Amino acid sequence: MFEEPEWTEEAPVATDLRPVASRPLPASASQIKAPSIYLTPFSQGSKHRQLLATLRALEAASLPQQYPSLPDSDSEEDVVERKKKRLKKASSAGASVDVEKKRKKKCQKQGPPGSDYEEKEVKGKKKCLRGILNASDPAEEQKRKRKCQKQAPSNPAQHVDKDNKTGSKAWKSTATNNQSKPSPGSTSANPPQTLSRKQWRNRQKNKRRHKNKFRPPDQAPATVPTEETEMPPAPSPDNHEDRAGALRARMAQRLDGARFRYLNEQLYSGPSSAAQRLFQEDPEAFLLYHRGFQSQVKKWPLQPVDRIAKDLRQRPASLVVADFGCGDCRLASSIRNPVHCFDLASLDPRVTVCDMAQVPLEDESVDVAVFCLSLMGTNIRDFLEEANRVLKQGGLLKVAEVSSRFEDVRTFLGAVTKLGFKVISKDLTNSHFFLFDFEKTGPPRVGPKAQLTGLKLQPCLYKRR
Repeated sequence: MFEEPEWTEEAPVATDLRPVASRPLPASASQIKAPSIYLTPFSQGSKHRQLLATLRALEAASLPQQYPSLPDSDSEEDVVERKKKRLKKASSAGASVDVEKKRKKKCQKQGPPGSDYEEKEVKGKKKCLRGILNASDPAEEQKRKRKCQKQAPSNPAQHVDKDNKTGSKAWKSTATNNQSKPSPGSTSANPPQTLSRKQWRNRQKNKRRHKNKFRPPDQAPATVPTEETEMPPAPSPDNHEDRAGALRARMAQRLDGARFRYLNEQLYSGPSSAAQRLFQEDPEAFLLYHRGFQSQVKKWPLQPVDRIAKDLRQRPASLVVADFGCGDCRLASSIRNPVHCFDLASLDPRVTVCDMAQVPLEDESVDVAVFCLSLMGTNIRDFLEEANRVLKQGGLLKVAEVSSRFEDVRTFLGAVTKLGFKVISKDLTNSHFFLFDFEKTGPPRVGPKAQLTGLKLQPCLYKRR
């Protein structure tokens, strides 16, 4: 039998050799033309291949349209990468500006504000960052060039001179900054400008001390004596004698002080008759007492005998004066008046040795009676009554005593007025003694048995020092 040949399905020949991804696609999937299929009478067995062809066509239509890249234009990947680079540059520029601001604030806190050169430097950095950001865009670059051409000066020489001036100013400012901050290793003799003269001197002294501290013993200065050369001088017999003499003098001075305190206590705690017997038995005791008394009075700012002598020099020189407790007759040597000197012992030929309660004078024979630090003993009333006896009517009685002896000045003055006197003046301004002036008005107004408590004064005792 005649066998008919089998007709096979022939697919259309692909004339476009470009890859499927780069081929242009129609506007919509409806425009896709299904491949023409030529079927033979016996094409029922080839349905499977027909479906595969349609699926391939649909798959090609569903892919995104990709246009072929031209040689002069950039691809999308290059554009994305360029945008990322711009963002990175902008972020880095912002970070650098923030860092610059923080550094400037820190400098302001630590010290004085920066110079104009630092501000210009910061502005220049900002301009450079802006230029870097704008360099990627050609339009921005052209605008920047036009702006620079407009602002450029007409004379380029002036511009060069300005740049040189600013450069020299900046160099000077940096040089002064370097001078104000010397390196730690520098040992220049000139002091820095920020230090005062005293601070620089102290720094130089500390350097010398540090240098001498670490100096080896071989380089030690020759002026420093060694232990071998420091030998005490050998004792000589003269040194022994001098030390012994000084020790004896010190001990004798202590003994004299102790004896003076003892005699002073005896004079204030007993009557005048007992004191007279004491000095008659030991004539040297009065000399010792008088020497100790003078050493104490010399420490006073003003001695009372000088004050009394000054007052008497203002009165007539014809007035007769009786000095009760004259001592070394200093008052008689200071005035021109005739003076009768009385004391328990004699240190001067003019002194009459006697008990001051019984002086060898006639009644109403003197014009002035003086008791200068001599109201000692327990019989002060007898002294004042004897002064009233020898004074003339209207005569002057002057009393000077240590201020610490008076408990109540008013009671003392009241007791003296009862013995035939009246108060003329009193001086309580001195810190060591009080001075009183009385005038005789007549004989005592009280009997010998009357008690006058105001005349009991405190004893003047000296403490051991």
